[in-house]
Amino acid sequence: MGQNQKYQPAAGRLLIADPSLEGGEFRKSIVLLADHSEEGSMGVIINNQTDIPLSTAVKGFKDFDMDLFFGGPVETDTIFFLHTLGSEIPGTIPVGHGLFWGGESGFVRDLINHGLVKPDQIRFFLGYSGWAPGQLQEELGRDSWIVYNTSIVDILSPSPEEMWPAAMKAMGRNYAIWSTLPFDPEMN
Repeated sequence: MGQNQKYQPAAGRLLIADPSLEGGEFRKSIVLLADHSEEGSMGVIINNQTDIPLSTAVKGFKDFDMDLFFGGPVETDTIFFLHTLGSEIPGTIPVGHGLFWGGESGFVRDLINHGLVKPDQIRFFLGYSGWAPGQLQEELGRDSWIVYNTSIVDILSPSPEEMWPAAMKAMGRNYAIWSTLPFDPEMN
């Protein structure tokens, strides 16, 4: 295991892309793990907002204007969601720290259309991030990710672009300098 690890991966924990991770979908990303077991890991990138409105991607949502997030490169034709509504939604899975994964999408749509869900209670994702058995441990061994508890950032924050810099600052002096790095270092 890499020297930067403070926690072991588990549902409800964050994977924060190491500042040296270059290119691809995961540069400066924060992934919330929804599941981690010996069968593999899965989660969603929580700080990669798209400019695709939910109502454009999924029909049947009335007056609920929020943009989708890119959750990861797996099943990008499928919508996933995180929420704070708990057992109010049938079929939901607790992730930890007051967050829940999925549930019956028709039920969620009805709640939203009746004005019973606020945008700060739910977030929708195109695709997810997944790792085969042992793959995440291998990436952790290469110091590609830093595992942290979810308390360092607000998962459903209205400012996703501020999440990665905030996480870098929260991890202490060794990482704080990275918080000011532009997305494209050549633009510096």
